[in-house]
Amino acid sequence: MSNYTQDIDTAANLIDSQGKAWEAIDAESVARMKAQNRFKTGLDIAKYTAKIMRDDMDNYDADSSKYTQSLGCWHGFIGQQKMISIKKHFENTDRRYLYLSGWMVAALRSDFGPLPDQSMHEKTSVSGLIEELYTFLRQADARELGGLFRQLDDAETAEAKAEIQAKIDGFVTHVVPIIADIDAGFGNAEATYLLAKKMIEAGACCIQIENQVSDEKQCGHQDGKVTVPHEDFLAKIRAVRYAFLELGVDDGVIVARTDSLGAGLTKQIAVTNEPGDLGDQYNAFLDVEEVTADQLGNGDVVLNRDGKLVRPKRLPSNLFQFRAGTGEDRCVLDCITSLQNGADLLWIETEKPHVAQIGGMVNRIREVVPNAKLVYNNSPSFNWTLNFRQQVFDAMVEAGDDVSAYDRNNLMSEEYDCSELSKLADEKIRTFQADAAREAGIFHHLITLPTYHTAALSTDNLAKEYFGDQGMLGYVAGVQRKEIRQGIACVKHQNMAGSDMGDDHKEYFAGEAALKASGKDNTMNQF
Repeated sequence: MSNYTQDIDTAANLIDSQGKAWEAIDAESVARMKAQNRFKTGLDIAKYTAKIMRDDMDNYDADSSKYTQSLGCWHGFIGQQKMISIKKHFENTDRRYLYLSGWMVAALRSDFGPLPDQSMHEKTSVSGLIEELYTFLRQADARELGGLFRQLDDAETAEAKAEIQAKIDGFVTHVVPIIADIDAGFGNAEATYLLAKKMIEAGACCIQIENQVSDEKQCGHQDGKVTVPHEDFLAKIRAVRYAFLELGVDDGVIVARTDSLGAGLTKQIAVTNEPGDLGDQYNAFLDVEEVTADQLGNGDVVLNRDGKLVRPKRLPSNLFQFRAGTGEDRCVLDCITSLQNGADLLWIETEKPHVAQIGGMVNRIREVVPNAKLVYNNSPSFNWTLNFRQQVFDAMVEAGDDVSAYDRNNLMSEEYDCSELSKLADEKIRTFQADAAREAGIFHHLITLPTYHTAALSTDNLAKEYFGDQGMLGYVAGVQRKEIRQGIACVKHQNMAGSDMGDDHKEYFAGEAALKASGKDNTMNQF
């Protein structure tokens, strides 16, 4: 017996127990509404999706071709449409998540208006977006199940009913894990804990936190990044873990992100109690000069290194500088330390998408933590075309191939779009995720800002056509006709927004007296 039919029987028994007062309540309608609202709270979602993510991590450890993917979202509708599209094209949601980008929250969701990726937006807008995303995903479940229930009512044969019943019993939810960006924690460890709780209560099973200074936070692909000593970062990792455990999400996932590869600055000199401890290792990367006592100036900071006085180079901004060329070593130390202190996954923010570079760091990390795995930002901040054309060009030079037809300084030129070099580069872009999963330990590939760019591109195309010579044809040919041809559900936008579900409920509540919107005069019937 299915859960659906069990729920019908349970509801019928309850209704019967209430006598005449409940006789107008229909047991099957109750069961349908319960099926359409499987997840009652955000914590239900967090517990459900954490198990999915943990299982996926185990599967990846056994087979690196089982990597996972996601796309960034800045609105519930965007996340909903992604998962509807994934189910339509692939019939399941296996290994496909959503990503919540702090960058897009700042740029598109702040009451201050568009902001740079510097943690200046309202911190609760992050947890608010998680809740919104899951509200839309749950609505997608309810909408699709509602359609199946109507098909069940209209089915005329036992065979047809059984086929639809099987779809209801085997229904695949649109609710998937969200990897949620908490930036650098929006304050101290207590602030991190409080916001993490909000995010988990909204449904987050996975929280990503970075090792930048919270009040100096920069986008990972911008200059001026400032990291914190390891103990400061580990306190925030522990704060997130405590939040998961307090709320009963015992297998919640923490992604520790290091920005050290591109961060040459620190605000603090780490506390160290003995040579070789973690603070000493952090300070060892500082750019210093040996001094004597009589060379010290007013306010100078000095360290005792092997019995000698050294003065860290301090900038006018009051920040200290790391030695050039130490970024990769700092990244490796960050990653090992994070995994040894409670993090589950790593995120290394790089300046380019290069499998060999990432793989080199991961191999070093895996010498200490063999099952180390990465979440990787397939970022729109990279010029993918140029980067991979340059990689192919350099490989051709190394192999002794003739590259006289190409100008390495101008490889972005459209004249190369159909060239052999371009075809090779595009193939490397196509296989980048699989290659990096296999060779660089990347468990999860995401694109942080895809819908920021797709919204801009599609709006540009529509505006150009609609306000130009094409007029209404610009919309019809460029949007609506494509929606119809491609079976995009939101061509029936009232249905997508819940009109038919509302009609179902009206009928449950008022029976034949229900005033429904989906009658013969509803123009949505044209589709």
